[in-house]
Amino acid sequence: MDLRLRTISRDEHTAFVESLPSASHMQVPSWGEVKPDWRAESLGWFDGTGRITGTALVLHRPLPKLKRSLAYLPEGPVIDWYDDGLGRWLTPLLEHLKGQGAFSVRMGPPVVARRWDAATVKEAVADPDAHRLGEVEPTERDPRAFALMDRLRTMGWRRSGGDSEKGFAAGQPRYVFQLPLADRSPDEILSGFNQLWRRNIKKADKAGVKVVQGDYADLETFYALYTETAERDRFIPRPLAYFQRMWKALTAEDPDRMRLYLAAHDGEVLAAATMLTVGGHVWYSYGASTSRRREVQPNNAIQWQMIRDAHAMGAHVYDFRGTTDTLDESNHLLGLLRFKAGTGGQAAEYVGEWDFPLNKVLHKAFQLYMARR
Repeated sequence: MDLRLRTISRDEHTAFVESLPSASHMQVPSWGEVKPDWRAESLGWFDGTGRITGTALVLHRPLPKLKRSLAYLPEGPVIDWYDDGLGRWLTPLLEHLKGQGAFSVRMGPPVVARRWDAATVKEAVADPDAHRLGEVEPTERDPRAFALMDRLRTMGWRRSGGDSEKGFAAGQPRYVFQLPLADRSPDEILSGFNQLWRRNIKKADKAGVKVVQGDYADLETFYALYTETAERDRFIPRPLAYFQRMWKALTAEDPDRMRLYLAAHDGEVLAAATMLTVGGHVWYSYGASTSRRREVQPNNAIQWQMIRDAHAMGAHVYDFRGTTDTLDESNHLLGLLRFKAGTGGQAAEYVGEWDFPLNKVLHKAFQLYMARR
């Protein structure tokens, strides 16, 4: 049966996403307000009865001096990715976006291809002959995801960065780390943590570290720690206005869509983190900490509180977001993988982001521009 695609209202979009067990926080209408340099558009697919069967948040980024734009669907669209008739979803999408002046379309199917449990990750890290997690035999492999990638290639889509892409993807991370929460009690979740994690949680509790939820005014406290973290870890920080805009947009849509947590010891905030929620999926979004008093383990304390709160909200997964697949001891990102693997969760690899050039000349020029940035 053919599907009809059209623009939909914010209320239609929100209602559909909230009717699902989960969807990406980048596929809710409010996310468009977080990205003011992009023009946001909500689209919906309708079946023959007029019922919405899928949605997409499309972000349009215009090219300077040209009436053309890049159409980006981060971690979307929200459709049946295992439908054998995938063209009935993607063909009308491409036609619509071409009519909107898009020169290229980039999307990120929220489909996991492979998973590695914590024990496999630990063994891989300890193996001197293992260089990348992607080269290690996975604990789980979903053949439907690989069939999906074959169908996308047949339809003319190309994986962003090429099929040899490693580590962090060009847009959203291809490798993430997730902690399953469904059908597990908090005690069972804690028992799955490694000894170091459990010991650090006890240390924080014994030292008197207190974890509380903050509000909009506390974003400035978070930001001071975030800029310190950026300098220490050598990355370019986002401006404070970005987090303020995110808070206003997401909490206006749902008060629990975004939360801020603060971990304090003797009256000083030592760590802070943001948490995002859509349905049963919870994400640890941004984290920040000071180098002072690290011995009281505020980072473990704040994560444990966020995980317990996610569990209490009925979440089925706590998502630590991006990680790298590197197993190289000289790469500072390996410490991030070790930290997350200590929770006993799973490393997961998505099928990645995919491009469809609607204008090959402009698409190639855009790729060259991005490569030189």
